Amino acid sequence: MMLLRRTILSYPTNRHHSSAAKNLQSLSKIPHRYRAKAIRQAQEALTDYLHAVRTIPYTFAENISKYSIVSLSGAISKVKFSTSDFSKSLQRFFRYHPLNEFELFFESIGIDVNELDGFLPARKFFLSEDLNAFDAACVLYGFGIPWNKLGMLYKEEKTIFDKDPCELKEIWRRYMNCGFTSSSLIGICLVFPHLLSGDSEVEILFNDLKRIVIDFDLISDVEGNVDAWIEICRKIRMFYDLGCRKLDIWEMMGRSKKILVQCPEETLTEKLKYFCRFHVTNEEVTSLLLLGPKIFEFDLKSPLFCVVGLLRHFGLSEEHLNFVIKKYPYVFGRNRLANLPHVMRALNLNQWFFDKIRDGGHNLLTSYAIGSSHEDCDQDFAEDMVTIQSSRVHNHTLSKLEFLHSIGYGENGFTVKVLKHVHGTSRQLQDRFDCLIHNGIEFSKLCKMISLSPKILNQQSEILEKKVEFLCHEIGSSLNYLDIFPAYFCFDLEKRIKPRYRFHMWLMETGLCEREYSLASIVATSEVRFIARIYRIHPAAPKKWLELFMNRDYASFQETS
Repeated sequence: MMLLRRTILSYPTNRHHSSAAKNLQSLSKIPHRYRAKAIRQAQEALTDYLHAVRTIPYTFAENISKYSIVSLSGAISKVKFSTSDFSKSLQRFFRYHPLNEFELFFESIGIDVNELDGFLPARKFFLSEDLNAFDAACVLYGFGIPWNKLGMLYKEEKTIFDKDPCELKEIWRRYMNCGFTSSSLIGICLVFPHLLSGDSEVEILFNDLKRIVIDFDLISDVEGNVDAWIEICRKIRMFYDLGCRKLDIWEMMGRSKKILVQCPEETLTEKLKYFCRFHVTNEEVTSLLLLGPKIFEFDLKSPLFCVVGLLRHFGLSEEHLNFVIKKYPYVFGRNRLANLPHVMRALNLNQWFFDKIRDGGHNLLTSYAIGSSHEDCDQDFAEDMVTIQSSRVHNHTLSKLEFLHSIGYGENGFTVKVLKHVHGTSRQLQDRFDCLIHNGIEFSKLCKMISLSPKILNQQSEILEKKVEFLCHEIGSSLNYLDIFPAYFCFDLEKRIKPRYRFHMWLMETGLCEREYSLASIVATSEVRFIARIYRIHPAAPKKWLELFMNRDYASFQETS
């Protein structure tokens, strides 16, 4: 595929597709009041050319002309416009300056012109030179699939367009005989294109879809148009892509038709993302949403809650509550429901809280409300907010504060202290936080580390990743060591951590040092105390260290020493 792409990029016809905007700007040469008519005349002329000259059946020629406006605009710009004989001029132009038919075809089936370079066949100009894709498109269109949506199939499952038309017809006939309506099967295939591949692996998926659509009579609840079925199937695919492919999940989907039919796709997406942020299994999230449809009526974004009040409301014991208040003081105070999943992860209570919601406790969310405007209100935080609002860079500071709230920090004095020490945009802070999470540090532990050493987040993601790698691979330490020494991330890797650790290991290996010092003791000690310590180990050690320090030969030290 990469070789094909390089060949395509070297082919001169690609100059027509720098961008859709550039091509459409060429119409500026035509007076605005005549522009629509000029496009219509160009479409008619192209249809006649494709049908009469290129012998493409009229219906398909018309579809190509109708849905390839951008490619066609490039041709329009090359023909001198006149109100009297523009149509005839276009006809003459097409006969003597034919367009690349593959460009017209691929745009017409719904592929963006900016992506065409990845789909155009090398050194081919006319559809007759390679009819596989065109013939398959004609057959699929005959099934009722809208011409301008065929690109959805082509982009995701190109092998469909390499199949023999008779094989495609056989696959379609077999599916239709199962009881699907034409519009329902079109929607299914547009969202799950690999069903048309004919592979044996798709049988399980097809049987599951058949159970939802046919056995649970979803057809009677959906309007008989393709767009409605596409939306339904996109919702089904959300659950499928989460990896929820067990039989009982499909059963629940079939019994929860109201969600598939009535819930807007955007709302379903938001709810799935929201509850997945609790860091529970996808099956648990799916079960919650399918078995508790009332959850879709809740506003999980803007309402405020106080952490102590909500935990009590959900039944956390006073003993456990006092424990988490003492261990995670920076989480408490107020926050928005939009941040609730990460609040619970910061408290390491995410699984407990999710189980409460899943077991019917979702009603507790609606019944809970802040008792008064002063409940759990931190006065110091309120005063700090007044100061922040009056500063010149208040928008930047508030953006950083919103990031801290989003990872579970509440409205309290601890959060403000952290806020004063973290630098960067909220996006940069989020990227650095995510980097450490992806490198295996637990969410609640990372929040704790940041509360103790906020400057952890002031470093680039690449640097943080290198420090994790050095800690785990060369030092051989567990990430749990960061619980007691989070400041490890705050020291320079190349100028401090590596040289000191490697020098200490050299002292151990040569037998000069009999005691193995902790990493924190090696790294966090000042330079004066570090030199004094190695002098006590051996009087000649400081000289060796200073030679290394002056030569900056840390990288090779481990090998040469």
